[in-house]
Amino acid sequence: MRKNSVQHKQQGFSGKGLLVATTISIIWIGSLGFLSFIDIYQLSPGWILLGILGRTFIQTGLFIVAHDAIHGSIFLTNRKLNDAIGQFAVTLYALLDYQKLTVNHWQHHRYPGQVQDPDFHEGNSFVWYLKFMKGYLDIRQTIIQLIGFGTIFITLYFGLHIPFANLFLFWILPIFLSTIQLFFFGTYLPHRGNDTENSHQAVSSNYPPIWSFLTCYHFGYHWEHHEYPWLAWYELPSVRQVSLPHTSAPVNLPPQSSP
Repeated sequence: MRKNSVQHKQQGFSGKGLLVATTISIIWIGSLGFLSFIDIYQLSPGWILLGILGRTFIQTGLFIVAHDAIHGSIFLTNRKLNDAIGQFAVTLYALLDYQKLTVNHWQHHRYPGQVQDPDFHEGNSFVWYLKFMKGYLDIRQTIIQLIGFGTIFITLYFGLHIPFANLFLFWILPIFLSTIQLFFFGTYLPHRGNDTENSHQAVSSNYPPIWSFLTCYHFGYHWEHHEYPWLAWYELPSVRQVSLPHTSAPVNLPPQSSP
């Protein structure tokens, strides 16, 4: 499949990206609201675990929404609205800075698996994870997050009387678990072998579409994402079926000064 035909296909679904982003955001807000007031002491450990995993999955979905916004695939005809949706998603995710995320992510696409890649590290997975997290935070951002999370927690705990256990299990813990999910399936597994025979220094998982979706919204189809960066996450399985991961072609990237 030629790149221009794939790009043309993407341009026909400008409304779909907005619908998907809206759906994920609504599910995130609704599930948090529901689980915040549920009596967890009336639930079995299995149901609690299911709630944690479900919240983690939809938490990861928020980051994927922001990621697609960075590539302009949420709302193709209005970049300002597209970026506003991306900022909204990362604010819900963990009060992150969308602009910093954008700069780092395009740096990753320009120099995958190289020294300049903020998402890459040649050490062990734990050190790599710490470097991965550090790349999205700085002193200013950390202060903003501490103040922001503190204010939100006080409002929810003292103002709305949401139990601490509910806040921890269904709000705080899923954020942490989501970072691990994103790192492991979206960064570590695809880029851990930087001697791959393609310019993206990326390999793809061989998971069937359903498992690819459940593990990390098809981020495991990572060579395809680098090869066709304008495609939304839900379109990656279609190019996975026809792509040849051992080959590559130049990727169209925005100018260095305008991520």
